[in-house]
Amino acid sequence: MKKILFVCIHNSARSQMAEAFLNSMELKNIQAESAGLEEGHLNTIVVDAMKEIGIDISENKSKSVQSFIDDGRHFDYVITVCDQASGERCPFFPGSAYKRLHWSFDDPSKLEGTYDEKIEKVRKLRDEIKKAVDEFVFSLH
Repeated sequence: MKKILFVCIHNSARSQMAEAFLNSMELKNIQAESAGLEEGHLNTIVVDAMKEIGIDISENKSKSVQSFIDDGRHFDYVITVCDQASGERCPFFPGSAYKRLHWSFDDPSKLEGTYDEKIEKVRKLRDEIKKAVDEFVFSLH
C-alpha cells in the first residue's frame, strides 16, 4: 500500500481536494491523507465546488502536519500543493524514506471578488488539481 500525504498551509482547500480526488478513485494500493502546516477551517467555496462534481468534503477536518510527525506516521510520498515559498516550509518526516514532490497551486483563500467570481476560479483550480492527481496515479502504474 502506497501512502500519500498532501500538504498545504491550512489544510483547508488544495490538500483536501487532492486527498479527496485520490481516495475517490478507490484504488486498493494507494491511500491519501492531507494536512496543513497550521490547522485551519475548510474553505466553504471549495466544499461547494467539490459537491458540484459529487465529492462531499464538508465533514472533513483540518489536520496539522505536526500531528502526523508526533504520531510517527510514514508516507511513501509527501506532496506539497501550495506555492513554492510555502512548500519549502514543509517539515522533514523523521525516520521516513519518502519522495517529496511539489505541485504549485494558487491559494483559494486569497481570491477576491463575488462568490460567483471566486467559485469560477476555484472550479479551474479544482480541475487542475484533479489533472495532477490523475497524472500522478498514472505515473505510479
